[in-house]
Amino acid sequence: MTTTTSMMRSEIAEQPEALRRTFAELLPLRPEIEALGRSTRHVLFIARGSSDNAAVYGSYLLQAHAGRLATLGSPSIATSYGAKIDLSDVLAVAISQSGKTEEIVETMRWAADCGARTVGVTNGADSPLAAEADVALVTRAGAEVAVPATKTYNTQLAALAVLALGLGADLDPADLDRVPDAIEETLAAPTDSLDEIVERMVAVQGAVISGRGMAFSTALEAALKLKEACYLHAMGLSYADLLHGPIAVVDPRTPALLVAAPDGPTLQGTVALAERARSAGAPVFGFGGGAALAAASDLSVPVPDVPEWVAPMNLIVPAQLLTERLARRLGYDPDVPRGLNKVTQTG
Repeated sequence: MTTTTSMMRSEIAEQPEALRRTFAELLPLRPEIEALGRSTRHVLFIARGSSDNAAVYGSYLLQAHAGRLATLGSPSIATSYGAKIDLSDVLAVAISQSGKTEEIVETMRWAADCGARTVGVTNGADSPLAAEADVALVTRAGAEVAVPATKTYNTQLAALAVLALGLGADLDPADLDRVPDAIEETLAAPTDSLDEIVERMVAVQGAVISGRGMAFSTALEAALKLKEACYLHAMGLSYADLLHGPIAVVDPRTPALLVAAPDGPTLQGTVALAERARSAGAPVFGFGGGAALAAASDLSVPVPDVPEWVAPMNLIVPAQLLTERLARRLGYDPDVPRGLNKVTQTG
């Protein structure tokens, strides 16, 4: 393994403090979120890219623990079709790391014109998104230089955890305090398993990354990171969707990276998928999932035991580390993937 460092690796290491700052900043805003919640019933997420993966976490969290129907919006309904929809009982949550992505800002404006109340989740305190939202949840990740989002993504998850608490989720806010400490534990852990996974992925062209429930967002984000920094044909799928056909691509040349919280209702299904993938001859690498997933995997990277609802903030870290190490091992610069910019504008 090369010992060269990268800005991406430095920013991965900054996540514990970024999360502590973000929780400290946003938890006092719970009364403002509660006020918006009293005038709305449903939640519409507006996002792209990594922010859209964060929205998947928010959607599961609100539906499983806050009793609110939540869905991911289609910005083209606003920007391309100009449709008019009654959103008078909707809380529109727009997520953008920079707060400057025109499509996201425009779609939030559209939602407000259709009667929605709005929340903006962004790392850009002076951005249009923060200025125009009814409530701005400004994350405190600090400046992020590497193109692949790491600390900005994780602080978005933090903001959505606070949003869920403000919207009435029956969860313990004290669980949030465990997240930064657990990430520090992961960052300080031996890297033998991770290094071996990197070596076993050097020659592959594609991979399947799968999780379900709260961990589905992690599977999607891990796949995106491997695509953009390592140029792999990586598919992020719920394991339920994987079993409906795409499981056919899992073979000795296509590893399966499976992610799961240490406990929860989707763990057993993830373990069963690991066993099935191994029976097909595929290399299986487990991230999290406790002893059960480790036993069903060829190689595993443990994640500290935290409650399922906050586990995605911990689970993404090994995937980020894998991406950064694999990119360097392949001779790529993870900080500046080809053809990408820090802020992507779409119509």
